[in-house]
Amino acid sequence: MNTTTITITDPELLAKLAAAEGQIVFCGPGGEAVMTVATVTNGTPPSRIKGPLTDEQVEEARKSPNCGITLAEFWEKVKRGEWR
Repeated sequence: MNTTTITITDPELLAKLAAAEGQIVFCGPGGEAVMTVATVTNGTPPSRIKGPLTDEQVEEARKSPNCGITLAEFWEKVKRGEWR
């Protein structure tokens, strides 16, 4: 996939883009559609999607950050075939 980077310096246009949701249709001066793009979410799932843990369980887990295994230990288990 190709990527094209366009730098926008107009503060008003930047604000409009930051506030946009869903598809964005870029139009030329005559009103003709030039390009349609989809916005990218900030990693927050829709409110209808619920995770397996409650907010309280997540907060409790954050209090004990050393309760799992390290990444190095994980990869060792993968190399040994314990996790696939």
